[in-house]
Amino acid sequence: MANPSFLPTLSQFDIEHAAQLIQQAYAPPTGSVTTPEDLKRLQHDLFELQKRHEAWGLVIPLLNHQDQNVQFFGAHTAQVKIARDWDAFPAAHAEDLRDLVVQLTAHSIAIGRSKFILRKLYVALTSLALKLTPGQPSRWPGWIMSCVSTFSTQGAAPEYILDFLAIVAEEVGNADLLGPSKLQMQQSMMDASPMVVQAITSTVTQPLGLLPTNQYISSLSCFQAWMSFLKSDHITPMIPILIAQLDPNFPDDSIFIAISDALKEIMTKSPLSDGSGSKSLTEPLMIWLDTVGNRIMEATLSNDDVSSVSHSLCKLLVTLGDHSTSYIATNISSSIPVSTGPTTPSTTKGHLTQNFLRLLLAYTGLPGYYGVDEEESEMTLGFWYLFQEALWSTDFYLEDGADDRSPAPPDAVDGSEAKQVTLAKAVFTELVKVLRRKVVFPPPGTGWSRDQIDKFQVYRRDVGDTLINAYYVLRDDMLGYFINDIAERLASRQESDGWQEIEGTLHCIMSIQEAIDMENVSHLDRLFSPEIFGRLPSTGRSRVRRTALSVIGSYSSWFANQPHPSPSSQTSAPNLLVTVLSYVVSALPDPSLSLPAATALRNLCEANRKDLAAHISAFGELHAGLNNIPDSEKSKVLQSIASVIQAVPPAEEIPAIEAIVNPIVQKLFEALGSASTLPEEAKQATILHLETLAGVAKGLTRTTEGLSLLEDDSDTESQAETENIKRAREDPRSVKLREGIFAAIQAVMELWSLDAAVGHALSDLFKSITSLPADLTLISLPAGPLLELVCLAAQRQLTATWLSLAHILIAQLNPPVYSLALKSGPTPEAEMTIERLLPVILQTDIVQEFFACMDRAAQDFITAFYALPPGLLDALVQCAIKSLSLQERYSLVSACNFLSTLIHRTSVLEELRPHKLALLNAHGPNLMRAVLQGFAGVAPRSVVPNLIEILGTLLSRASSYEPGLVGNAHQWMKDILLSDNFVPSKANLEAKNKFIKAVAGSRSLKKTREAAQQFTLVARGLEGSNFGYSTLTM
Repeated sequence: MANPSFLPTLSQFDIEHAAQLIQQAYAPPTGSVTTPEDLKRLQHDLFELQKRHEAWGLVIPLLNHQDQNVQFFGAHTAQVKIARDWDAFPAAHAEDLRDLVVQLTAHSIAIGRSKFILRKLYVALTSLALKLTPGQPSRWPGWIMSCVSTFSTQGAAPEYILDFLAIVAEEVGNADLLGPSKLQMQQSMMDASPMVVQAITSTVTQPLGLLPTNQYISSLSCFQAWMSFLKSDHITPMIPILIAQLDPNFPDDSIFIAISDALKEIMTKSPLSDGSGSKSLTEPLMIWLDTVGNRIMEATLSNDDVSSVSHSLCKLLVTLGDHSTSYIATNISSSIPVSTGPTTPSTTKGHLTQNFLRLLLAYTGLPGYYGVDEEESEMTLGFWYLFQEALWSTDFYLEDGADDRSPAPPDAVDGSEAKQVTLAKAVFTELVKVLRRKVVFPPPGTGWSRDQIDKFQVYRRDVGDTLINAYYVLRDDMLGYFINDIAERLASRQESDGWQEIEGTLHCIMSIQEAIDMENVSHLDRLFSPEIFGRLPSTGRSRVRRTALSVIGSYSSWFANQPHPSPSSQTSAPNLLVTVLSYVVSALPDPSLSLPAATALRNLCEANRKDLAAHISAFGELHAGLNNIPDSEKSKVLQSIASVIQAVPPAEEIPAIEAIVNPIVQKLFEALGSASTLPEEAKQATILHLETLAGVAKGLTRTTEGLSLLEDDSDTESQAETENIKRAREDPRSVKLREGIFAAIQAVMELWSLDAAVGHALSDLFKSITSLPADLTLISLPAGPLLELVCLAAQRQLTATWLSLAHILIAQLNPPVYSLALKSGPTPEAEMTIERLLPVILQTDIVQEFFACMDRAAQDFITAFYALPPGLLDALVQCAIKSLSLQERYSLVSACNFLSTLIHRTSVLEELRPHKLALLNAHGPNLMRAVLQGFAGVAPRSVVPNLIEILGTLLSRASSYEPGLVGNAHQWMKDILLSDNFVPSKANLEAKNKFIKAVAGSRSLKKTREAAQQFTLVARGLEGSNFGYSTLTM
């Protein structure tokens, strides 16, 4: 063995003391070591022990200890010292250490140390190779072959050599290397690849049972670990060998599973992972599935049990589907022959593909319930999305004469295309039937735990996503199937039958809603008719009723496209909208159904407010019965009622809005009055009433018409409506209503503006009750007074909530103008408001929201900044420049945006030219310094694009010598980069001059950006690194 004399020598006492510490820390708990604090102290002592240089001398004594825990720590110490403390190790003894660790590892293998100890030694060897191999000349050329040769010479079994090679691939693959070092290590792996393949092949080509099972497992694990380092011509010959050994009848299932895992690794990590290899990989596997795979599935179904082999087969199927999706979609009906062997009849690509789909469908539809009886069905769901996408990309899914891919296959095409489309539809039809069955809950009393129910609910949501993909193929046929299924079950239903099957189908219908074009869809009129919805339970049975309510809410916009008979019409046709509305309202008092019922009601009223306005009296009755509805859902119910009220003429809205809002305001004041005696109850009541008031404000806001009405000056009807709203707002009752709301808000903020929960509720209310002119309602409050309240709250305690609200309210003080006939810009009143309140907002230390608010103000009210008290603007800019060195990305980005906006907006207005010169003279050089130092490493890499924007701003706004400007951006840049006190970086004088010259000669921001990115890479030592470049261009 190599001479270890170069390592520190420790006394026997120190070695025994270290061994005792290890045994105490790693041994099972005893009376002397029982508390977590004791274990933490021991681990800290061991950590401190490893940090010392003398710890090198512990490696050999600890490896020679009789306790395996101590041996493990000795191997771990070798790995840790090499990985963490290499720079402190004497370079003259690097080769001595190399030889010693190789010999220690070979000796440990030879005497049969446990694999968990050997693994640590393998990692230590690889860490050492990562230090010694890179460089010219290399201090360890051919290190892999050298280690394997040494191990073999000392009698190491193939299993141990394969384990070592697997660790090598894992560690080198995960190593963080750059440039030439990475290339050298990769080359060392490439050089060893033929030897590795030979080592693997010599094992896997042997008949099963001839060699120890562990050797097979090790060879396959090694193959997987090396996958990314092997070329296609190394991998392809292995495929038939592996498939031939894939025998489910071999007694030890672990070999089947290991071979299956190796094949999956080929399909996901090798050069064939892009879907290539149809002849060498896809078809051989499909031929195997057509015989052996089918037998495994038959055994699974006959035994009603998914064995470990069957589970592995399912994963192999899914991986093959992901790998070969295009092949499957293209060849679903192909008659091209495929040879199955010299002595077996040939088959066709279509047969193999269809057999694959049958197997996958069988796993998708395994008997029993997912999460309780089986775990495999969920694994297959992702394939169907890929399959549907692949079908879209095949030529037979092009509509005649169309340039784009059709979202659904044509129903009738000549020749082979008809068969391809028919088969695709048949597969997805069967999938829909299978998934409908799988989402059905078991009968009551099954005894599922909460975790099992939650897991099944997640599975149902995943199935819903898959059903959307099926809908894109089947379209109305799929919806018709679901609705026919419900109708048939209702028609044959007995009193004792459960509702689980019908609930499952309703869930499927609800799941595909987002894919349906509500203006062109069949069958829904039948679904919501008395034939189906009229026969669903209206009492008890909470799950089926909950799902039915969710269906109504999901399809609420469909009713807006349907004709509805008015209450005064004599037609006998049922009003489907009123029918489902009655169904929803009847469920509101039930606490278990109130949430889906209130949500469905809100969606119905939001989408159908004009049609429901004819039934406004019924909503009055609903409001009268509000006490029967749980408090948590009253906000949604009142929002629903308000949505319908909004559809009546504005003058007629006032009494109804008074009836809704006044009780809320009154209850708010009552809650405030009880705050001194019952503070917590009063606060919770206040939050509830604020949420309810926000819901009413949302309901009264128009949905989609606002912007279009404002843009169309020629629309006399919309102008008349706007005038009607303004007149209704001037009604004394409306004025009094708004005054009451504002007074209640003011009182709440005076009492509870420091409370986070109340602040959140107020924030939601402010966003709902303020609006742009196009969305004005009878209770909309002006932004200015609310901004004053926000500023007062911010003075008490500044939070991100208040700054975010200030941001929104400032924007509303200068609303966008879409008419050329109207003058843009803020009103004098708005200007005065901002000039008065901006100094208040400036008293802040919440960086991100603060600068976002300042950016918003600078965009609309730039002159207000130059009306600030003397010194305040300078302090603001200095704070922003200082923020460019922050390590918190979002705060830094906000500061960048504000500074760019401030300079740009100041430069645009001619009357602000003196202020522009003063701003740039005072802060231009410092801002340039902050930007350049940010490039050089002071700022995070992810914000370099934002710093480049500021650099571009300075170059464009201070680019030449103009009267009054001291210097210019190019001169500032040169002086700062070439100064002696520029922040230390990897950029030398040549790199700095190159950057200066590139920027000076640039005529576009693109060229400036490229130059800045290159300088950043150089300054940070990342030039030539893919990682470095990617972090600058995200």
